[in-house]
Amino acid sequence: MRPLIAALMLLPLAACTTGDKPETVTAPEISLQTLKDVTKTLSSDAFEGRAPGSAGEEKSLAYIVEQFKAAGLQPGNNGSWFQDVPLVEISAKNVSPLTFTGGSENLSLAYGPDMVVSTYRVTPHIEVKDSPVVFVGYGINAPERGWNDYEGVDVKGKTVIILVNDPDWETEGLDGTFGGRAMTYYGRWTYKYEEAARQGAAAAIIVHQTEPAAYGWNVVQSS
Repeated sequence: MRPLIAALMLLPLAACTTGDKPETVTAPEISLQTLKDVTKTLSSDAFEGRAPGSAGEEKSLAYIVEQFKAAGLQPGNNGSWFQDVPLVEISAKNVSPLTFTGGSENLSLAYGPDMVVSTYRVTPHIEVKDSPVVFVGYGINAPERGWNDYEGVDVKGKTVIILVNDPDWETEGLDGTFGGRAMTYYGRWTYKYEEAARQGAAAAIIVHQTEPAAYGWNVVQSS
């Protein structure tokens, strides 16, 4: 889709020419109260989160243009306040249960209550089938900290199971290989997915636990 998500403004030039002498033009300062008012308005529930492609975005764009006009600005995109920005929306639909076989008992996890899956690949259908599963602890490769959960483990083309956060999240204070209670980037989802990809894994599954994640399963379901 190609929603209009960026409002453009044409700022006054720093200098313009009158006769032979350049004339300096100073843009008026934006008052602190204006900044507060605009921020308060755009962050209100009336704008519904301002998500791209939503009704809240349309309201936000109309409000921003209204403020630009009130400030005396002019549109800078061939007479338009807006610029088309191509975007792709990926929505999970008709998700099959996540099944595991070969253990002491077969498992089947339903999308939503038991698991949430997503992809950044812009393809109509994603399937990971008959993929061997490998547990890789916290999924961290940090040579500068003397830690590598992937050492000696072949995960190419396999699905890796990863724990959330980093190894010393239960440590009181900030002491420890990974900063104790303070989560490092190694503890975040983004790193774990990036490292799994670097290791050649076909898919990565992060095991959610409320305490080390610092939020409940409801956040995973809605995000």
